[in-house]
Amino acid sequence: MAETRLTVLITGATSGFGEATARRFAREGHRIVITGRREDRLEILAGELKTPVLPLCFDVRDKNEADRLLSGIPGDFAEIDVLVNNAGLALGIEKAHEASFDDWETMIDTNCKGLAYVTRKVLPGMVARGRGHIVNIGSIAATYAYPGGNVYGATKAFVRQFSRNLRAELAGTPVRVTVIEPGLAETEFSVVRFHGDAERAKKVYEGTSPLSGEDVADAIHWAVTRPPHVNVDAIELMPVCQASAGLSIHRK
Repeated sequence: MAETRLTVLITGATSGFGEATARRFAREGHRIVITGRREDRLEILAGELKTPVLPLCFDVRDKNEADRLLSGIPGDFAEIDVLVNNAGLALGIEKAHEASFDDWETMIDTNCKGLAYVTRKVLPGMVARGRGHIVNIGSIAATYAYPGGNVYGATKAFVRQFSRNLRAELAGTPVRVTVIEPGLAETEFSVVRFHGDAERAKKVYEGTSPLSGEDVADAIHWAVTRPPHVNVDAIELMPVCQASAGLSIHRK
């Protein structure tokens, strides 16, 4: 691993898991392509990474812009070895009959369509070169339903099944696919979910020791650095303060 310089493309790299993953791979001198919607944060991160880095500012929901920028990646950055599909979000925690349809559309467009756009753009080159690894960031919400998780959980179930189908279709090629499914993690996730309400977001983590961005980045790095004949299909990780609690029963 240390002798091979990889080119790693990370979407949603301006915070959370994406930023931590960029820093994790940069420490080993890999080339990093970072994408995100916030140009100021991209530029700051690019300046801090002590490795070759290419910032690309775009929203993964914008298919044409994603296609344009990813088609124009220059030189050594063009041959992507690792794609980390991290861009994603949860919005709202209202029950389905009270939820914002705009929030639903944003989650579907980002978590499903955006991930599909970037994958479809990068994957053919991996297959043609005979090397590559796609890491999709899912969630335990794909497995464990909870009130208010409606469309968010469904989008993460898409991420899991899309990852499984990619593995089935790529059998016989050296291209690997992994889905990472974190549980309770303290990043900007809850701030985004509650539309910028930092106080409400803070309460989510009170009395807990949640996962950090670095914990998830470490899982991504571990999966990517296994021997070439090993594919880590899925990693589900939670903090020790969290566990699946079984089915709920509503009593009158």
